[in-house]
Amino acid sequence: MSEKKKEFLRTVKFILCSASAGIIQAASFAILEELIHLEHWLCNLIALILSVLWNFTLNRKFTFCSANNVPVAMAKVAAFYAVFAPLSAWWMDRLTGIGWNAYVVQIGTMLINFVLEYLYQRFFVFGKSLDTATKQNTPTS
Repeated sequence: MSEKKKEFLRTVKFILCSASAGIIQAASFAILEELIHLEHWLCNLIALILSVLWNFTLNRKFTFCSANNVPVAMAKVAAFYAVFAPLSAWWMDRLTGIGWNAYVVQIGTMLINFVLEYLYQRFFVFGKSLDTATKQNTPTS
């Protein structure tokens, strides 16, 4: 398979995995926002953590097919979110504080996260270990 086709398929897989993570994030945000009535920033943070755990697991296995050291890869993802989570909680608080709809801010945050996370995972977290799980599981003759 050509590299272009492999990269296209990888991108499609990332979109599908991220869509499922987005559903988890949106649903958990809505539950925390509407039923539990937590602060907007806390709803965002909890929903983001649930989404990240799901997305990391799926993308590591299915999108990037990485046999990379899981704790090391997760630490790299945690480093990304050590920056992204406080910033997104901050802008959630600021924007909803000036009257923006919490769902509009949440959707915008998810879109920003989607693009940044793909680039970060593709080139930094899994860049050197792409398709290594597939290669290791292929029998040799």
